[in-house]
Amino acid sequence: MKKQLKTIPYFLLIAFLFGCNSKGHETAIYLNNGEKWKINAEMKPHLDEGNRILTAFISGKEFDFKKLADDMKIQNNSLIQSCTMKGEPHDVLHLWLIPHMEIVDQLSKATTPEEANELIIQLKDSYRTFQFYFE
Repeated sequence: MKKQLKTIPYFLLIAFLFGCNSKGHETAIYLNNGEKWKINAEMKPHLDEGNRILTAFISGKEFDFKKLADDMKIQNNSLIQSCTMKGEPHDVLHLWLIPHMEIVDQLSKATTPEEANELIIQLKDSYRTFQFYFE
């Protein structure tokens, strides 16, 4: 059962990537005519919780980076399942989300605290980027 649960996130990621009309993450993220893109209310709690989990880890309340990666994957999967966005806002969200999910995946495979710390810094920067481009 546990192994089966681990394959579900990968299936969801593949479905998310291929089920969307995304421009891909080769394109640089951009603002909506100088304004932040609006995120649907159903998705916002999962983004906020992922950021809260990361902030708690950084503040020293947690130390297990493998658990951090697992918790972040749960939030990302919940975000994907709650996605109701369409059109350009959805495509631009992909420009942020796909690289963000790749960092989380790399964190789950990290073998040293030093490697994990570098990826955690990248995740913190990813959330800063999100906050700059989305509301």
